[in-house]
Amino acid sequence: MDDKKWIRRFHPAEQAPVRLVCLPHAGGSASYFFPLSKALSPSVDVLSVQYPGRQDRRADPCIDSIAGLADRTAEILAPAADRPLALFGHSMGAALAFEVALRLEERGTVPVALFVSGRRAPSRHRAETVHLRSDEELVEELRRLSGTDAGMLDNPEVLEMVLPALRADYRAIETYRARPGLRVGCPVHALTGDADPKATTDEVRDWEHHTTGAFTISVFPGGHFYLNDHQQEIAKIIASAVEYGAPLGSV
Repeated sequence: MDDKKWIRRFHPAEQAPVRLVCLPHAGGSASYFFPLSKALSPSVDVLSVQYPGRQDRRADPCIDSIAGLADRTAEILAPAADRPLALFGHSMGAALAFEVALRLEERGTVPVALFVSGRRAPSRHRAETVHLRSDEELVEELRRLSGTDAGMLDNPEVLEMVLPALRADYRAIETYRARPGLRVGCPVHALTGDADPKATTDEVRDWEHHTTGAFTISVFPGGHFYLNDHQQEIAKIIASAVEYGAPLGSV
């Protein structure tokens, strides 16, 4: 990779036949996918994207649009396309993964699979304005989704560091509008929690209309961060699709 700031490889697997690129949720970081990387190693070479404005990239300006993030991410991933490439995005990362897949396909690289987790289809818009709220209300949103350590949310110094990136990410996803009619050519596999307040099962199922390839959906018990409790099951779904070439199956 030319720009190592963007990519984390927690369990390098140079001999793996396929690469999986993981894209985090709003306010998230590459390290969120450490458990999934471990579960898939060494059969899949997992690359986790580190957005600017957080952790060791705190000094880098945030990118507050999905289009801007997708343009840069697709550019960074170009060297990784020397072997089959799959994409996995959670929440904001799912919308970003979709846009990155479109850009990769425009460049002649069709991903072997696109995994969209915890995110409604691009055609299922909700009017959301969390990015316009106060810092206190942003923190309350994090508490509601139960995906962030409570100790971190009670630490003013930590919040001061993470809130700018969080607000930029929320602005990116809440102002995102997919161009009507766009579809990827790769198979799409949607994953969701059955009690996710950010995406109903019907909203997630509509990802079917955003691919010309195969589509399946897996529904797990849990809320927006259902995947925290289902790492092994998710790893098996991914491995079945990208490593062994088996048809995607519903759970």
